[in-house]
Amino acid sequence: MEIGVAAALAQGGFYFLTGIWPIISIGTFQRITGPKNDLWLVKTVGVLISVIGASLLLSGYRGEIVPSTILLAVGSAAVLTGVDVIYVTKRIIAPIYLLDAFVELLLIVWWFLVIAKF
Repeated sequence: MEIGVAAALAQGGFYFLTGIWPIISIGTFQRITGPKNDLWLVKTVGVLISVIGASLLLSGYRGEIVPSTILLAVGSAAVLTGVDVIYVTKRIIAPIYLLDAFVELLLIVWWFLVIAKF
């Protein structure tokens, strides 16, 4: 499997599953990530992340790794990393989000390997 396809499928699957999690079970989501005040916002962000995931899954499935796919993947991972680190540091979200930041950084490195072979 080509490295870009693998990256798109992995990130797409991760995003799709984690994005729909608060939609399917907000209770278990909050048990792991901590209590939230605005559940509508958590669900909105979840849906957006799942749509990004679906787009990456489609790109990977079709083998269509183009610059816009890479921009979506790296941009999303970079933004989520920043949000995780900033808001954990400000003690607004739970430290468990640093695990997500770590995964996002791994995805960024993976995509830079894709770019290097592009």
